[in-house]
Amino acid sequence: MPMQPAANKPALARAVENGDRLTASLTPIKRAAFGAAQARHLLWRAGFGGTPQQIELLASWGPERAVDYLLNIDKVEEEPTSADLFDKNIMRPQTDEERKAQQAAARAQDEDSLAKIRLMRQQREQQDRRQISEMQKWWLRKMIQTARPLQEKMTLFFHGHFATNYRTIENSYHMYLQNELFRKHSVGNVGNLLFQIIRDPAMIAYLDNNDSRKGKANENLARELMELFSLGIGNYTEKDIKEGARALTGYTFNDDEFTFQKNNHDANAKTILGKTGGLDGDDFVTVILQQPACPRFFARKLYAYFVAELPPAERTDDNDLDPAQRTVIRSLAQTLASNRYELKPMLRRMFLSEHFYHPRIMGEQIKSPVQLVVGAIRSLNTPARDLGLLNDALDLMGQNIMYPPSVKGWDGGRSWINTSTVFVRQNMMAYLLTGKKPQGYDATADTLKFDAMPLLDELRRSNPGAETDPGAVVDALLRLTLGGTPTHARETLLGYLKGRGTISNEHLVGLLLLITAMPEYQLC
Repeated sequence: MPMQPAANKPALARAVENGDRLTASLTPIKRAAFGAAQARHLLWRAGFGGTPQQIELLASWGPERAVDYLLNIDKVEEEPTSADLFDKNIMRPQTDEERKAQQAAARAQDEDSLAKIRLMRQQREQQDRRQISEMQKWWLRKMIQTARPLQEKMTLFFHGHFATNYRTIENSYHMYLQNELFRKHSVGNVGNLLFQIIRDPAMIAYLDNNDSRKGKANENLARELMELFSLGIGNYTEKDIKEGARALTGYTFNDDEFTFQKNNHDANAKTILGKTGGLDGDDFVTVILQQPACPRFFARKLYAYFVAELPPAERTDDNDLDPAQRTVIRSLAQTLASNRYELKPMLRRMFLSEHFYHPRIMGEQIKSPVQLVVGAIRSLNTPARDLGLLNDALDLMGQNIMYPPSVKGWDGGRSWINTSTVFVRQNMMAYLLTGKKPQGYDATADTLKFDAMPLLDELRRSNPGAETDPGAVVDALLRLTLGGTPTHARETLLGYLKGRGTISNEHLVGLLLLITAMPEYQLC
């Protein structure tokens, strides 16, 4: 389906027709050019959208202060996660006593005792599945409520980049530990995160490195470490994979802790990416980080996440890019490399650049399901209602958090949109705005009424009396939700208000139902 009607062509098409070529400028946007539209763009891309008040505040701050506020997460207070929030012992290893009892029952062919042991295991697995469901709701709530939106946006990025599926590892606490690892390194050093990911119990289990043995190395982690996590196809050989797998032997975990099994590590000489020696997993990561392809890979992946959709980084070089995009990504890669993989300098340069705020970039990214749901709640201040139902909807829309579809993560971009997911997206917005489900109403519909009137507070403050003017109200809502006032949308909404008298909360909700059903609302 076309993303936008012909009457309101997307910014990219308009820019091309007008000869407005994409700029490669990483020069910081001038203060005078940074208004509400640019602040809104920044809040959506570096987070999950913002209210009219937040947009106006960032616009008043100017680009540098606004970007620094989002980046400097350590200066924003956030309530720490309770240490006992989740049960770490559900899928604990057997104790010595339990192991001996099972072995004794097996030797004696005591089927009753063995059946009880299997039943206890099944009960723990059921309890763990309930915990991962609670974990999904916890993270979704965190994204909705956080005062550090970029931290959660980056946590979501790493969850898709170092994709690990709970269904494979069946240990919810390990998924939690990985999620917290991503949060800790969200705007930190991505090189350090690579060292940590080869020690992460969830990743080790997901890619079978705990089954890797000296003399019989499992190649999964070594392959994905280079192909999907750091270098991309064409920047290593099959021999590098085999040698890297040998370097990673002995990298495993015991319960919730990484452990290095020296006796299971292949300490013999290896050659990986041109470096020879008795290399271990840390040496493997070190030589990866020394490759020129590594900063280019991360710069391209982050550009595709925050700026504009690109072909998958693991399959192509930069010859497939728009010349301006190629220049920008190469320059961002240099920034990442010169800062020894610290993310903040590169992200700051990107979020401040004239390129980031170009008309061909703004309003052209398809919202992921998480971006759609969390962004709607954060920007419109709707009730979150039932988090379990929201997670079910995310699954139907193709982004079930904690369950990425494969080690490649989600494809994103245009893959988010099809006839099935568009239907769910529209139903989800109706649910958030009214409590209405495809069949009936949610139990929260009467107790959690959506009050849309505060969305006009900024309009009322800047232009007293304008909140009673249908044209001014429609324009304000369109600027907030779509980033502009397309003619066809304005006419539709004014037609809805015609003859309805004083603008009420019910009218605003009706307007938002119409807006969020428009193709343009799927973009940010």
